[in-house]
Amino acid sequence: MALTNIITAFGLAGAAGLNAYIPLLIVGILGKLGVLTLSEPFNILTSWPAIIIIAVLLIVEVVVDKVPGADHLNDVIQTIVRPAAGAVLFAANTGVVQGMDPTLALGLGLVMALSTHAVKAAARPVVNATTAGLGAPVVSALEDVTSATTSLVAIFLPPLLVVLVLLIGYLYWRWRIRGKDDADRAKLESA
Repeated sequence: MALTNIITAFGLAGAAGLNAYIPLLIVGILGKLGVLTLSEPFNILTSWPAIIIIAVLLIVEVVVDKVPGADHLNDVIQTIVRPAAGAVLFAANTGVVQGMDPTLALGLGLVMALSTHAVKAAARPVVNATTAGLGAPVVSALEDVTSATTSLVAIFLPPLLVVLVLLIGYLYWRWRIRGKDDADRAKLESA
């Protein structure tokens, strides 16, 4: 059970690195419905005021993140929000804080969300530049879907999350190897 909770916590923190408000809203609603039990003081996420505030912030985030240029400014602002959300989501996961120093839990969530956010924030200007801004809404929508899917899988099917992460890691490794092989072939052909 503790391992499952840790996997869930990492999944939620990673999802927060893409969009802070999607996993917060999912956790808040599922907590309100009694599907999840959040430990103190994180159970405040299940209150109606918190759910409403998170939903409003999510709407703003979804709209702003689809606009080229504004998405970059949003990523700058979210450099504080997403890691904080990841820290809260990691620490809020039931059972994890009870067996782990809360400072360590908050730190792990912060690092996980910040890592995901850093990759997202670095990739977005490249997407905007290479697509003349047309890719921003598409990539943003994919990030939102990924954040929601990762959150739900982390909560309901944590072992599947491990399989997905390993599969993505393998595909990335294969892509890097193929790119290196293609670069080596190009060098040989040009020589």
